[in-house]
Amino acid sequence: MIYFEATILKQGKKEVIGLYAENKKEAMNYAKLKFSGIIIKVTEAQEPLEDKFKRIKANFLKNYRKKKIKQDALIAAVRQLGVMTNAGISIHDSLTEIANATTDQALESVFSKVADDINSGQSLSASLENFRFEVGNLTIAMVQLGEKTGNLDDALYALADMLEEIRSNIIKFKKAMAYPRNVMIAMAIAFTVLISYVVPQFKTIFEELKAELPLPTQILLMLEHLFNTYGQYLLVLLFLTFVTSRYLINNYEHIRFEWHKFLLQIYLIKNIIKFSTLNRFTLVFSELIHAGIPVAEALDTAIGMIDNLPLKKKLLTVRITVEKGGSLNKGLKETDLFENMIIQMVRAGEESGTLDTMIKKVAEYYKMRFDAIIDGLNEAIEPIMLLMIAGMVILLALGIFLPMWDMGNAVQGRR
Repeated sequence: MIYFEATILKQGKKEVIGLYAENKKEAMNYAKLKFSGIIIKVTEAQEPLEDKFKRIKANFLKNYRKKKIKQDALIAAVRQLGVMTNAGISIHDSLTEIANATTDQALESVFSKVADDINSGQSLSASLENFRFEVGNLTIAMVQLGEKTGNLDDALYALADMLEEIRSNIIKFKKAMAYPRNVMIAMAIAFTVLISYVVPQFKTIFEELKAELPLPTQILLMLEHLFNTYGQYLLVLLFLTFVTSRYLINNYEHIRFEWHKFLLQIYLIKNIIKFSTLNRFTLVFSELIHAGIPVAEALDTAIGMIDNLPLKKKLLTVRITVEKGGSLNKGLKETDLFENMIIQMVRAGEESGTLDTMIKKVAEYYKMRFDAIIDGLNEAIEPIMLLMIAGMVILLALGIFLPMWDMGNAVQGRR
């Protein structure tokens, strides 16, 4: 962004106001829209040092504090926008009304700015592009679908249904994770208490033995030393690591790519991400094809709503294959994301002219796979939990009792 100074004549007095814009034309338009009075001139200027520090601070806080609109608020707003659009109310007025009525600050901020952008001539999807993080990729993809087909209200209704399904899946996931999470928290608390208060009681006894301690005991004593000596520093370090990681992932695409790639290698998480992503991709793609959008263009829009960057990169190769004249089933096969059964279904759809129907069936298949994973989450996590509990118990038992046994054997030997 470039710094400009606008000279404004207001109530017979000249006033110079600083502003940021991409170019002089945009700066002039911005000054006319935001400032009252007569705009005498707009010139590029040297940014004052104080303003530069303020801008850097504001950008950092904005990038860190930015958050997605709450799911419930977004669903309600999308449904309301669909109803108002269907009733013939302008998008600008609808967005303004929703922004004024909502209690969600993020939604109010986004919709107010989008309404201003639309008032200055931008399309709804183009304006929402500036708020991709807040509203999500799926929202932008469905709005683009509505604009391309001329049925924005229908696209908004479909979007609300999809968002509700996503919210339902999130609730199911949280419920499934509630028991494992509570057990893990209880384990962590118990282990911390034992390390911090119980192990130190045995430490003096072990030191008096003046013998070589077994490995489990050495590990326990090392953990006790770390907890009691550097515990507060470790907590601060964990907090700073979390804050820094969150900022870097949100604001640097190459770091976000590596993070998403790492998630795709984690047990269970990888399948949850994969099947939920493919379900939404095929669902949006089928809607676009059904609306008569060309395959390459439909792929472009459907791929745009994908959050996971490695999956997005793989699916982009499908669009390249189709643009070069290749078949859709060939492009999907080259990604190694789809089973042979899916490839055969897509091929049959292409040959019979029922591609949209086949893709919709594929979407249903991936929804079924995703639901099966969520429903079986507890059973899948239980072995891991049992292994961790067993490991903790064995470490504590061996760490404390092995030296005691050695001491008992030594006493008996003296007798």
